[in-house]
Amino acid sequence: MVGLYVNISRTNSWSQIVNQANPYDIMIIGGGVNGCGIARDAAGRGLSVGLAEMNDLASATSSASTKLFHGGLRYLEHYKFSLVREALVEREVLLKAMPHISWPMRFVLPIHKKMRPSWLIRLGLFMYDGMGGRKILPGTRTVNLKHDIVGSPLKAKFTKAFEYSDCWVQDSRLVVLNARDAAERGADIFTRTKVISAEREGDLWKVSLSDESGARDIYARVLVNAGGPWVADIVKNAVKLDTREGVRLVRGSHIVTEKLFDHDRAYFFQGSDNRIIFAIPFEDDFTLIGTTDLDHEGDPSDPVCTEEEADYLRKFASEYFERPIRKSDIVWSYSGVRPLYDEGASSATEATRDYVLTLRNDGPPLLNVFGGKITTYRKLSEAALAKLAPFFPDARGEWTKHAHLPGGDFPVDGVQDQIEALIKAFPFLDHFWAGRLVRTYGTDAAKLLAGATRKEDLGENFGATLTEAEVDWLKDHEFAQTAEDILWRRTKLGLRLSPAEADWLEQCISKQKDT
Repeated sequence: MVGLYVNISRTNSWSQIVNQANPYDIMIIGGGVNGCGIARDAAGRGLSVGLAEMNDLASATSSASTKLFHGGLRYLEHYKFSLVREALVEREVLLKAMPHISWPMRFVLPIHKKMRPSWLIRLGLFMYDGMGGRKILPGTRTVNLKHDIVGSPLKAKFTKAFEYSDCWVQDSRLVVLNARDAAERGADIFTRTKVISAEREGDLWKVSLSDESGARDIYARVLVNAGGPWVADIVKNAVKLDTREGVRLVRGSHIVTEKLFDHDRAYFFQGSDNRIIFAIPFEDDFTLIGTTDLDHEGDPSDPVCTEEEADYLRKFASEYFERPIRKSDIVWSYSGVRPLYDEGASSATEATRDYVLTLRNDGPPLLNVFGGKITTYRKLSEAALAKLAPFFPDARGEWTKHAHLPGGDFPVDGVQDQIEALIKAFPFLDHFWAGRLVRTYGTDAAKLLAGATRKEDLGENFGATLTEAEVDWLKDHEFAQTAEDILWRRTKLGLRLSPAEADWLEQCISKQKDT
């Protein structure tokens, strides 16, 4: 690769000598969507940026969402009008920036006679349609479930529904592409690098880092704590500052089943416990169902969807689907811990999804990031840079609203054109393979395949169209280091590869590391 597409992924090679005489402007702790979004925004303003993530990018909350850009229809009941409006406006901004990894989706909300009345739901959807200034997404309509949706999988008693718009997003790819764009703009991204401590030395932060090669110290003018579930722990144990601020850890679990219906709409179901869940088309051949809302106790590093949560989701969805969902239908489950700002809400469901940024400047500045939604990550990043603006008077202004992410430089409705162009340029691709590459890499798919005239030119096929060329791209440009990084965060091919194929991929990657 030449030009812009140089190897940016080896995380621990320094792009500059970072010491007291030449510190970073900003050092960020945390490689989730908020940390990577702030890194991208700051690097694009001309600031020098470092980011340390103790595991892989998006390895915690940011790869375990329900994978939606949405306003949060249910938050209207809690009068969170400002939060909903900001998220609704952002949907179309983000669609334009990343049409390869995000796309419009229609949601079907069946009317359940024992739940919220039809008029109340329609009023909420009227507000939902009007608050965000829609230009791309179609508005709400009433549908007859017997006639308007061919092959409806719902029970016969559900005859009427409202259909409205929100957006799907590949959450972990969103994080990685923000990190990649930040790196291409000069940021240093260090994965599998733990922050051991951060202490103030004069007007700088001295940050001690540790990775597989050992320990090192770097210096920065500003420290940003975007540690997600660990944000409070970082303040107390790494930075060693007293604070009353904290997070409420809320576990959201999901199950993935074999495909439950053939159309491309998603479902929004109401429960008798006043909660809601979604059933969403997922990776062509599956259905994603979630999420739960439970206070999480203990270590947030490895949450699991418990058997009780899986049963809850199955039974909840089975209240609506004609064919009950069986345990044997579940092919995968996952869980994430949301670090919500602790404002003393009475339940996990009612805890705020809004973000809170707190700045301590009784010395070198420390910005702590609490909470947030994936939909508003870009606005959170802008708000973070606005708080830090007084410390960097020469930095450039806001820029991300009209900037696409890598691979997203084509129109929102241009995916099919991209797929057809890719097949024309590389005739050995079938439609599934080309579609998967476009939905993963956008216009970069052609760069990944460059020079190939037959599939054999792409090296070993590890299964499910994953080739050696793609693996190399992910290692060289997207910070991937393991088979898990590739199969479950850069792609979702872990759903398609057999255990033997996944093991072989890991063996091949390990062999390359050893040579």
